[in-house]
Amino acid sequence: MRLDLAPWGASIAELVAVSVAAERAGAGGIWLPELHRSATVPLAAVAAATSTVTVGTAIALGFVRSPMITALEALDLDEIADGRLVLGLGSGVRRLNESWHHAEFGRPVRHLREAVAAVRTIVAHADQGEPIELDGAYEPVSIRHYRRPFPPRRREIPIHIASTGPLMTRLAGEIGDGWIAHELGSPAYLREVVLPELDAGARRAGRPRPQVVASACCVPHPDGARARRWAAGLVGFYATVRTYEPFFDFHGFLDQARACQAAFRAGDADALVAAVPDAMVDALTLAGTPAEVRERLAAYRGSADVIKLSPPVHYLSDDVTRNVQQEIIHMLGDIT
Repeated sequence: MRLDLAPWGASIAELVAVSVAAERAGAGGIWLPELHRSATVPLAAVAAATSTVTVGTAIALGFVRSPMITALEALDLDEIADGRLVLGLGSGVRRLNESWHHAEFGRPVRHLREAVAAVRTIVAHADQGEPIELDGAYEPVSIRHYRRPFPPRRREIPIHIASTGPLMTRLAGEIGDGWIAHELGSPAYLREVVLPELDAGARRAGRPRPQVVASACCVPHPDGARARRWAAGLVGFYATVRTYEPFFDFHGFLDQARACQAAFRAGDADALVAAVPDAMVDALTLAGTPAEVRERLAAYRGSADVIKLSPPVHYLSDDVTRNVQQEIIHMLGDIT
């Protein structure tokens, strides 16, 4: 089971420095998200500064770029990384796509299926100079009189699909080279909810289950009680999203999630964090003493191929996040 890092940095320079330190400590991969920064530009800097880790987007939004731009960025990143890129794609939510990016959302499963097929086709054939014609309700492609005058580092770049719902998870099992989890999760949820859907999609395609990339907010600290409180803000933040209620209900924390929603509506950050009990943190994160974190990591064995670790950022100072991240890297060095 490989341990990766989704690093935090106040600057791209810090992201690069943390990624290099994680690589030296034994991390298997570095994953960068898309929200406050683009997914691709900082990853190019990380790819250029590292040499052994997988570098991946976790995630890039699949509908806000054309398949052509996504494919060209993937080809460039894979060249910089010398064949180490994993392109993680996800749908995002309707409001973000339509209001923030003026992008069509469509029926997300069908839309992402078309986007992935188009990106794969362009990656494989962009340098060959022949027409590329793809039908589609959302991502039709008609490319003529074009030839990318550089050979690709690889004609097949792995594409992982992120999901929280069953239909998109099945799509990941059917067409993805891997599946990427949400930042909150648990071994039980992975085994009982996610893997059956991934396997159903894989069976539909007649192929093995794709790579499983679990994700976890990770807070190893000698003071386990403090570690749990640092993680509580992140748990509470995601609990405010009503579409995640089935996830919290599965773990028996629906009432606590609704208390977080009420505190959020009231603008009371302290009450939001206080509404998250330690038991909720223990169930949904890897927060506690280093020994406790290692024990919870071990519970993923046999279910996850990779665990993507990230420090908490919600309702915390930059210094706390920075210090937790250093503890994660220290733990990686001890484990690997």
